[in-house]
Parts: sequence; C-alpha cells; structure tokens
Amino acid sequence: MQVTHITVPGVGVMHDLSTRDGQQFRLLVEESGIQLSVYGSDDEPVTTVALERDEADVVADLLHSRPIPDRMAELERRFAEITGRAR
Repeated sequence: MQVTHITVPGVGVMHDLSTRDGQQFRLLVEESGIQLSVYGSDDEPVTTVALERDEADVVADLLHSRPIPDRMAELERRFAEITGRAR
C-alpha cells in the first residue's frame, strides 16, 4: 500500500492511500474527527464518511487482527520478559 501524508495548516493531516490494485482513498484527520473519502476511477470522491474520534477508534480496532485488550496483554507480557519481571 502506498501512503502519502500532507499537513494542511489549520485543518489537519491528509493521508492519501492507494492499494496494490489501485483503489484510492483518503483519510482527513482533523481535531474534531476523521473523514474517509473513497475515490473512483476518475479520481473524484465517490463517497465520504465523517467519523467522530470514538467512532474512528472502533473502526481502527476492527481493522486490527486482535482486540486492543489482547494486544495490550501481549505487550505487557513481552515488557515483563525484557525487564526480567516475568512471573
């Protein structure tokens, strides 16, 4: 996946993404939330979805292979091993 980032002063950060097969979408991360725009073959947005921060967190969690509590437990276990605090 190809990703480019552009900071838009006073607005936020735009992340333009292109998949291996050429599908394109954009994430506009603003202080108030996130806009997800999906582009068609003519480089025009087909649809845009506005997400509040908590909604974006739910989507991000779904995109991960494991839920956040499971990943945190794994990180805590690995940290304990590295620091010699494993039980």
